[in-house]
Parts: sequence; C-alpha cells; structure tokens
Amino acid sequence: MGDNVANLNTELIVLIAVYAGTIFFIILFGCIALKKYRSMKKTIRVLSQRRPDANFPVPFPDSPQSQTIPETSIISNYPTEDPVRPPQTTTSCRLPWKPLQQVPQFKKADLSLFQLIKAGREGVFYKARITRGNCKGHSLITCKIGKEGITSKQMENEVSIMRKLAYHHNVMQLLDWNTTEEPYMLIMEFMSYGTLRSFVQKNKEQLSADPELQSQFTIASYHIALAMEHLRSKMVVHCDLALRNILVSRFPWEVKVAEFGLARDLTRMRSRRSSRKKHHRERVPLRWYPPEYFRNNYYSFKGDVWAFGIVLWEMQTFGTLPYSDLTTSEQVVYNVCAGYKNTVPSTCRPEIEQIMQNCWSDPYTSRPSFTDIVRILENIVESDGDYVEVDNQRIMNAEEKGI
Repeated sequence: MGDNVANLNTELIVLIAVYAGTIFFIILFGCIALKKYRSMKKTIRVLSQRRPDANFPVPFPDSPQSQTIPETSIISNYPTEDPVRPPQTTTSCRLPWKPLQQVPQFKKADLSLFQLIKAGREGVFYKARITRGNCKGHSLITCKIGKEGITSKQMENEVSIMRKLAYHHNVMQLLDWNTTEEPYMLIMEFMSYGTLRSFVQKNKEQLSADPELQSQFTIASYHIALAMEHLRSKMVVHCDLALRNILVSRFPWEVKVAEFGLARDLTRMRSRRSSRKKHHRERVPLRWYPPEYFRNNYYSFKGDVWAFGIVLWEMQTFGTLPYSDLTTSEQVVYNVCAGYKNTVPSTCRPEIEQIMQNCWSDPYTSRPSFTDIVRILENIVESDGDYVEVDNQRIMNAEEKGI
C-alpha cells in the first residue's frame, strides 16, 4: 500500500514538472517572438522614413518653373511644391509613370470641341482647340472625355500606361490630363485626319484607284507593328487593338496607336490571365479577340498579335466589320473557337495575307512576335524599292474642307 502511494506521488511530481517546463518554454518562445516582432516593426518604420539612396536616383519630372504654360491653360502634370525643398511625402516608392496628384486648372469649358473623332465604350474623342493659352506649345489637341460611369481610377490607369510608354513616333502622346473632377479628360497630341478606319472608309474610291495602295498599306502596317513592338518592350498589353483605335496625321507615314483604356501593365499584375470576364462592368471587343480568351480566359501579347492580323484585314477591306456575316456575340465566339477566319480580299498582296494567317494561328504559341512581324514588314517595304511618296494632298484637302 505504501509503495503504491509513493509511486503515485512520484508520477504526480513528474507530471507537474512536465507541465511547468512546458509552460516555461511557451512563455520563453512568446517573449522571443514578441521581441522579434517589435524589432521588425522598428526596422520597417526606419526604412519607410529613409530618403532615397543617392546612388539610385528616382526620376522626377522637370520643375514647374521650367514650363511656360499660362495659368489659365491646361492643368499641370506636376505637383505645386517648393522646387528647392525636398518633397514631404515618401515619393521614392512612386513608379515614374504613376499619375501625379493634380490641382484642376482647366475644365471642358476651356476647350472648343470642333469635330467628333470617335465614340468608344469608355470615352469620346474630339478634335479640340484650347481657348485660353496652350498645352506645352499645343493649341490644337485631341481630347478624350470619359463617359458617365467611368471612374477616376480607370482614367488614372490609362494615364499611368501612357506615361510609361513615354515617347514613340507611332504611339499617341499624352500631353496632360484631368482626373480630379468630372468630366475626366485626357489631352493628347493633335491628329489631323481622325481614325484610320474612318480615313480609309471616306477615301475608299481615291485609295482604290491608287496603284501604290498596297505599298502604302504595308508602310502603315509597319508603323503599327513598330508601336506594338514598343508596347511589348514596356510589358504593356493593349487589349483593344483595332483600326478604329489608330489615328492618322499623315497617311501612311504617320499613324499612331491610341486608346489605352483596356490596356494592362503586366509588371503590375500577378498573372497574365485576364480577369475581365469576371468583371460585370467591362466589355471587350469580341471580334478582335483570340480563341484562347474564350476558351481559357487568357489574353497575352499573342492576343495583340491576333488583333494585329484583324487590323491588317480591316485595312484591306476599307474598314469593314470583322465577321460581318455573324450578327450575335454567341455566333462570333463559337465561330472563332471553331477556327472560322475572315476571308482575305483578292486584292491583298500575298505577303500581307501570309502575315494575317500567321497572326491567326492556333494555338497562340505558334504566332509570330511583333519583333518578327516588324522584321518581315521591313523587308517587304525595302523590297518595294523606289519609296515613291505618293502625294495624297487631294485627299487631305478634301478632309480639311470637312473640318
């Protein structure tokens, strides 16, 4: 009996010791974790307050004092701050193309809208004149006015992408913007003859009679491909490449890709897989979209290549709607996934038709890159040889009379 009591006492003492040891180690590890947590918070706080390293300068726009923009002209791109005193906010983490905060200095009333260029899903493009002053030396501009329901965030996304693209001869240049109050506006360089789609539609008769038409279409296609190659180098997917979104200043040597409302910067996305189908407010141009989008909700640079093939087809057909014999969205999706292609006109030169067919390859991995397309078109332009600049002044004069 005494032995049993002694054994129980021993077991109880051991059990108590185990519990006590366990509690001790839990408290010890808790103290260590708390200390590390506080140390980490302190480190983050110090890093967040640290100035940028002098050996890694962050690009900033020029000082407002260097701009000769009247006070009543278009809104400034730059913050109103003392150019000598460093900014009080932590701007070292700001991407150089991210939209800056603005203080509105112009409104729609400061512009004279004299011609509608096109109406898109997100905004309306106008040829416009600045009634007071100018915008970086420009008095004639192209103005995009956001439609009702478009948020400032959507417009700011377009601004950030256009700023990231910076200057390229074949990309529409952003001059200024106003995303702080409605109607939200983008101010861009002036393009004399509107969209390439409306240009070829209005001048179909004159263009068709031109023996150099196929050479001119090739030159225009080459410039569009150069723009898309530039977008690829900046990791930007356009997602809305179409003839209506290419503007003309001088055909065929000065055409520019515009309309970045649906564009996506892949450096700011975790995945290239599109999420637009899940967004009930966004619609996409189905007739320009590739089959992998409908099958797998996937859109990449090769999706823009597919759309480029549609653009070539649109040009050859003088702005005809793709799949014009299909009337519903369901029919378009079904036929695209089934491998249905637009019929290429017999007047199209064989080299351009081959590029179209390559752009419409399925699966998308078999499509050429824009670098490949640029090289092919460059060779075609060079092989045309004489580089005769066909004078389209009669077309331009006719357009100017309509302004």
